[in-house]
Amino acid sequence: MGEQLLSGKKILIIGGVAAGPKTAARARRLDPEAQITILEKGRHISYAGCGMPFYLSGQIHDFDHLYSTAYGVKRDPAFFKAERGVDVLLGMEAISIDRANKKVVARNVETGEETVFEYDKLVLGTGSYPITPPIENLDLKGVYRLNHLTDAQVIKQAMDAGEVNDVVIIGTGFIGMEALDAVFSPMRTVTVVEFKETLLPGILDPDMGKLLYKQLYEQGIEGRFGEKVLRLEGEDGKVTRVITDKGAIDADAVILAVGVRPNVKLAQEAGLTIGETGAISVNEYMQTSDPDIYALGDCVENTHLITGKKVFAPMATYANRQGRVVGDNVTGGKSTFKGILGTGVLHCMNMNVARTGLGEVQAKALGYDVETVRVSTFDMTHYHPNSKKVLFKMIVDKNTRKILGIQGIGQGEVAKRIDVVATMINYGGTLDDLLELDLGYAPPFSTPIDPMVHTGNTLKNKLAGVAKTYSPEEVQAKLERGEDFLLLDVRTPQQFNMRHIEDDRVQQLTLGELRDKLDQVPRDKEIVTVCVMGSRAYEAARILEGAGFKDVKFMEAGMEGWPFDMDE
Repeated sequence: MGEQLLSGKKILIIGGVAAGPKTAARARRLDPEAQITILEKGRHISYAGCGMPFYLSGQIHDFDHLYSTAYGVKRDPAFFKAERGVDVLLGMEAISIDRANKKVVARNVETGEETVFEYDKLVLGTGSYPITPPIENLDLKGVYRLNHLTDAQVIKQAMDAGEVNDVVIIGTGFIGMEALDAVFSPMRTVTVVEFKETLLPGILDPDMGKLLYKQLYEQGIEGRFGEKVLRLEGEDGKVTRVITDKGAIDADAVILAVGVRPNVKLAQEAGLTIGETGAISVNEYMQTSDPDIYALGDCVENTHLITGKKVFAPMATYANRQGRVVGDNVTGGKSTFKGILGTGVLHCMNMNVARTGLGEVQAKALGYDVETVRVSTFDMTHYHPNSKKVLFKMIVDKNTRKILGIQGIGQGEVAKRIDVVATMINYGGTLDDLLELDLGYAPPFSTPIDPMVHTGNTLKNKLAGVAKTYSPEEVQAKLERGEDFLLLDVRTPQQFNMRHIEDDRVQQLTLGELRDKLDQVPRDKEIVTVCVMGSRAYEAARILEGAGFKDVKFMEAGMEGWPFDMDE
């Protein structure tokens, strides 16, 4: 009888996309008798927002798959009641929290009828909402977002009807890039407009963002960077042009992807503490300033594991991981969520993108004394038919040699390498720790020295003064300043003739001939060696230094890392 009184705990969850349902599922497994209720103002629950681009592109044909289980059952209220024993109420928007009496008032979005729900533990998974930029005429037909399942349906209908030919995507964060991947077709003109100077600002360093754009541009994407959208223009109520501070772009479809803000209105009105980022403040147990109210997912701020600073990072993985923690704690547990590294991955236009930790720009802004390196290589043995190119940038603290971050782009496998580095950073690993890892090798999976370890070895050589480098940006700046130096291209004549930097200071001399033709290299000039991916240039630099040349460097990542135009 006593146990009956202790069980039957009322767990009320507000929000039913990712964080709420995960909390409910975990809580139910731990407490079979708790009364668990989810209030969701929308029409769908527990849906895969990350899958929307694949539905748009036609890779997922059935819309229902976005909110179905792996075994094909729709995750609707009947499913949650039957399989989870959880009451799900759709179309119910929570409008106020009475913390003193532990009650929530919710309103039916269709009828306006209000209902009071009691709770012992309250969970806020209110998510985020898309930022509405100060752009005129956003109400024109043909202007879309990609934040909810209904958005994906509307865009798909327009594409299938042949109404979409000239697409403009405003914003190039994760959502904008996923939208780009979904709507691109050789039959459409697709232009991305970004207020910052490169793709994925804040996610990739500018040098990596420019390299990614070069790859996408070669596939047919047009980019307008450092431009501010002022207004949209239309005819007969339908969008026809996007007007920026630098010109006009034709458009019969516009997708807004300028980011999201945490949905904290309910929490704020209830007097809960809002953090410095504008998201709800929570402790490591995911409790708000009210110990009986938990919050998680896109509405909360997180702690960055490297800096200790609060950050707003709305990502599905955090919502799901935090759901397990909250599910534990609302049923009497003491699980913790320590923080995040900002690990993110993306697939766009046949390119894989991944990053974790701090970028170079972020680390320098925080006062770290950093060393970085960029390395281009293959993701598996070059002779394997499935091998693809990858390019990594690693950032370390010069003083402690701790790894601060890594970024990777390429058609090859980058995500698993970033995951390994994320694990190293999580445990305070140094560059030397990384190089000692025992990683798996076989030709279909990797190279004998893993590409990420190869990157680390190059960085170690750089720190030791063995590898003396310039970045491609530094080489370009030297060329533009008119400096007197020699850019020694050690590729084969065939490779050189296919694509090279057109400049009087460029000389071609194949690596295999260098030792016999040292007399053709001037000793009174700075020499910068270059090749396709960087390894031959490094060899050439060591040969020249061994032969007594005093001022030699090589260009990191080779021509694969060169983001600028070339005469071909």
